[in-house]
Amino acid sequence: MSRGGVRLLFLIPGAFCLFAGLDSALLLLGLPAPVDGSRLPVVHGPLLVFGFVGTVIALERAVAVRRPWAFASPALLGVGGILLLTPLSLVVGQAMFAGGSIVLLLIYAVIWRRQAMFASAVQALGAWLALASAALWMGGLDASALVPGMTGFIVLTIAGERIELARLVAMSRRSELVAIGVSVALAGSVLAAMIWPQAGSRVFGACLLLFVGWLLRFDVATRLATGSRGLPRYIAICLLAGYFWLIVAGLIWLFVGETTQGPWYDGAVHAVFLGFTMGMIMAHAPVILPSVLRRPLPYRPMLIWPVLLMNLSLVVRVLVGDTQNLPVWVQAGGVLGVFALLLFVVLAVVSTLLGPPSRRTTRQRRREREEAA
Repeated sequence: MSRGGVRLLFLIPGAFCLFAGLDSALLLLGLPAPVDGSRLPVVHGPLLVFGFVGTVIALERAVAVRRPWAFASPALLGVGGILLLTPLSLVVGQAMFAGGSIVLLLIYAVIWRRQAMFASAVQALGAWLALASAALWMGGLDASALVPGMTGFIVLTIAGERIELARLVAMSRRSELVAIGVSVALAGSVLAAMIWPQAGSRVFGACLLLFVGWLLRFDVATRLATGSRGLPRYIAICLLAGYFWLIVAGLIWLFVGETTQGPWYDGAVHAVFLGFTMGMIMAHAPVILPSVLRRPLPYRPMLIWPVLLMNLSLVVRVLVGDTQNLPVWVQAGGVLGVFALLLFVVLAVVSTLLGPPSRRTTRQRRREREEAA
């Protein structure tokens, strides 16, 4: 089996967690789903955050360090997600999430020894939050109370990538230090939100808004959205849309405070994990998946359609359904969001199978149309 094929084996459990998470999303909406398991709604959030997103992040990092033991991280996270859906005790899957997070921390230690950069330290901080969240869940804390920790894990992981890219382009040392300060404050606010839920959640929301403010000021996406075409513009659109939904979540936590159920909870959670997190995955899939699987995922304009549908689903669900407490709109937005993610998977597979698009020039295409006429 090729090296890309071996790496695909580590991604398969993560894909299973994604589909199981989408199934549980329908159940939580009170709608029919292909599989009706009593555990699915209970593990919905951690299943997607650790089992799917965590597996993707850990696999990309494991490939980067090129150490065989590093692949234990995506394996533990992916298989841990699957075990959550079996008759085994939840503690088994929770322990595997914690183990996968520990190995991810060791991966970042290797990266730091190779090249000590602030961006790597920020990502390692996110991995610490992942470990803390998994350990607290294993200790009996309700999954809804772990949302700040899981949010911090995702946001700081992506923050490290964007800080590194901004540093390579034109970011001053002072701006980099500001980014580090905001990242540390965000991690601290996660702890505050868990210890003092009401006041801490407001601080957490404020730190999210500060972080987005930094991104909008220094991230190259703000320039690429209008000054580029093709893949760079597609990535920029996904990123900016994700930043918008992170602002929405930050505002909810800032003004509402602690939210562990109800419309505001639904709005904040899906703004972060669907609007921001899945938006980041859609943005980077054409770049990261080829480096991991050694098979190209060529960019095609059709990839923007599931991105647009996903953002439309959030407008329907969060900005209308949750803010106005309209359950039917929440359901409609939820179904549209599930469809958007499935459509993205299908289009990504189709684009991979079709291979790179033709490099024919505009003149050649015009000549072909004239000949056909």
